[in-house]
Amino acid sequence: MRPRTTLLWAAFLAVHVLVAWLGWVYPTQPMGDVVLVYEPWSTAAVSGGAIVGITEPWVYPQLALLPMLLAKLLAWPLVGFVGTSGAYLIGWAVLVTAVDAVAFGVLVGRSGTASRRSAGWFWTAALLLLGPIGIYRIDAVTVALAVIGGLWLIKRPVVATALLTVAAWIKIWPGALVLAAMVAARGRIRILLAAVGACAAIVLLLFLLGADQHLLGFLTQQTGRGVQIESVAATPFMWLAHFGAASVDYSFEILTFQVGAPGVDVLAVLLTPIMAVTVAAVFVIGAVKATRGASFPRLFPPLALTLVAVLIVTNKVGSPQFQTWLIAPVILWIIFDRTRSALPAGVVLVLCALTCLIYPLTYDGLLRAELVPVLLLTARNLLLIALLVVGVRALVRVPTARRTSRSRTRI
Repeated sequence: MRPRTTLLWAAFLAVHVLVAWLGWVYPTQPMGDVVLVYEPWSTAAVSGGAIVGITEPWVYPQLALLPMLLAKLLAWPLVGFVGTSGAYLIGWAVLVTAVDAVAFGVLVGRSGTASRRSAGWFWTAALLLLGPIGIYRIDAVTVALAVIGGLWLIKRPVVATALLTVAAWIKIWPGALVLAAMVAARGRIRILLAAVGACAAIVLLLFLLGADQHLLGFLTQQTGRGVQIESVAATPFMWLAHFGAASVDYSFEILTFQVGAPGVDVLAVLLTPIMAVTVAAVFVIGAVKATRGASFPRLFPPLALTLVAVLIVTNKVGSPQFQTWLIAPVILWIIFDRTRSALPAGVVLVLCALTCLIYPLTYDGLLRAELVPVLLLTARNLLLIALLVVGVRALVRVPTARRTSRSRTRI
């Protein structure tokens, strides 16, 4: 292994250890979801109780339970030493580190190219800046799967699509990469059939397990929720809350903080169709570029990042772990089109840093709508909108074969 690659591996693993430890010392218990919801869900499943997504509705797709069960297995030998909660936290950190290491191995290997090393350093920096939230959420598992799937799209499109589809059945967002691949790749029919086949196999398995009544519960569970305080759409209401004209309310049903003010309920209803229309518009732009001969390495990265950014910007939820979704598309952009990846990579790194400052470092103040946390939230959310604009601009500027032919004719 080359010295530069060895140093990169050492930094990547060291950052995992650091952010795992920071989860224990940062305020607001950033690993709370792991011990407060993941561990009880997995315990119930293995002890004969309710199985989320199977015997009762769930906010996540059903395959999200698998990493939680794996963490339970890894934690089992440690229970007698550090207790159930401590063991599960360690098991979860080990699981995410192992999954990330596999993906990192696919990314940089033993002697990666300059582009792959750059992507590896970006991932390392993003995780460091984002902090504990980068590993103590189910989203961390999907990032690793998305990196592997994205890297395999050119040489192993069927396997890559199946892997991305599995990731989407853990957390929905990797479906945006599948959609982008269907648009940008020449073998889009194979990708479509692979995605449909993987979905069919998963659905059949879930039916056999008895999940027929709650198969799409992760969609219906989201329909009635309000606007979460960290979402882009909540930003004006958080300023109203700062001046006493709105409230920050806790939903015991969804287990999250939401804004309360006149017009919020209407906005919550409108955001879902706005998301659908925006995704469709980006899809059309990408499809037009593809039909005009745009190459996969130029079209796929900005299309994937833009679709993921749409899912975040137009979402009524604004959980801090959403920033992890941006890591995989930027890694793929660095690999496929390194010369044009600097701006989106830089924006995402700043987003990670701002997100950590908001949660967990100033989150208590945000719940009280204090000035500094609301300013940080505003800056982060405006930067998310800016990232979406960067993605759309890059997508519109993707060259096509027809445009290139006309340029050559003029020359």
